[in-house]
Amino acid sequence: MKTVCHTQLDFGSLFKKQITADFEGGQISSDGGACLIREVDEKYSVTKEAAESLCDKRDARRTTHDEEGLLRQRIFAIALGYEDANDADMLRRDPMLKTAAGALPESSKDLASQPTLCRFENGADSKDIFRLSESLLDLYIKTHPKKNRRLVVIDIDSTDDPTHGQQQFSFFHGYYGTHMYHPLLVFDGMDGFPMAAILRPGNKNASHRAVALLKRIVKRIKKAYPKADILLRADAGFAVPALYSFCEREKIYYTIGLITNTRLKDKAADLLSLAEKKFHQTQEKQRLFTSFNYKADSWNRYRRVVAKAEWLDKGPNQRFLVTNLHLKPKRIYDDIYVLRGDVENRIKELKLELHADRLSCHRFMANQFRLLLHTIAYCLFLLLRKHLRGTALKNAQVGTIRLKLLKIGARVRETNRRVWVHLATGYPYKDLLGQVLLNIRAAEP
Repeated sequence: MKTVCHTQLDFGSLFKKQITADFEGGQISSDGGACLIREVDEKYSVTKEAAESLCDKRDARRTTHDEEGLLRQRIFAIALGYEDANDADMLRRDPMLKTAAGALPESSKDLASQPTLCRFENGADSKDIFRLSESLLDLYIKTHPKKNRRLVVIDIDSTDDPTHGQQQFSFFHGYYGTHMYHPLLVFDGMDGFPMAAILRPGNKNASHRAVALLKRIVKRIKKAYPKADILLRADAGFAVPALYSFCEREKIYYTIGLITNTRLKDKAADLLSLAEKKFHQTQEKQRLFTSFNYKADSWNRYRRVVAKAEWLDKGPNQRFLVTNLHLKPKRIYDDIYVLRGDVENRIKELKLELHADRLSCHRFMANQFRLLLHTIAYCLFLLLRKHLRGTALKNAQVGTIRLKLLKIGARVRETNRRVWVHLATGYPYKDLLGQVLLNIRAAEP
């Protein structure tokens, strides 16, 4: 169908007045709050230090956009909700994205196109990936207090990332029932800040490369926080002897779920019978706990197992975990282990709000690079959330923060001395926006 261009659009009438739209509004963007992300980025030098970890192999005589600019453009676009590199062709002239990315909205050249960003992503090699991963861990250490820190909680988990088309190392995974990648993610268990994100082929089990990754992280954590104890939490997918042995050698506390089996059920049979008896007496849910020494056939020693015997209206519910903590079983389960469930919310936020599962490149290495870019975009939101304490958005999810603080209608105007961002007069969170900006400026980096 032939495209018809109009200078004016007629939308009928209202109270005998014609409703007419034109395209003379000037440089207008729906992302008027993008400079808030820029403020956070500059406060903590996020994209600057990430770009320094990369090696630009291009011929400088034939390049228009430097790697820091490309990285900033791509990460900011992801943060603003444009997860596909294809969006770059539409956004490269957007005045707010240009301003946030460090280009003047009118007098500077346009931002990079989709083909340029595609070459940028596909140009990353294994050394770039390693150094960028190290910069992510550097960012974590820099933004978390070092003085007298006594505890570091590490939550490790995996997730599925369904694939489509001919993508390298995309394989069928029987548990998830789909062709996929199998990312491995590590978060701080206290505030959900990412420590690492690595991509794995789809046919690998949950614990694949977990020990190797934790070796690198723990070494850095011990150097940064020499007085801190380290606690590792994980679900039953990581219940492998190599991980227990690593934690014991490194003097790391751990609570790791166990897959229920007949031997474990037999050990806790008396406790479950007692829970059933109490339930029938009271008609109320019963939760009982115990611990015992246990040695699986693949283990080289006995370890402590915590058992939960629960009886509900619908019947029994048993759970087991292995640990080297010397606390009461109920406290280990309720106050320590189950709190790792929050890592599921962090993964959902990363995938649903930052679209970290949009790994659609053919090359596996390019998709690993993309995963790190989405994770860094998530870090920007977590750092922004730090400065929302004491406000109505102190616990807001990424989508809510984006909607209320970034998605603001704005007209952008460049003069000789200023870049004017005229935000919508009816914007309802103007006081909050001003307060957050003051909080960022006043905080220590």
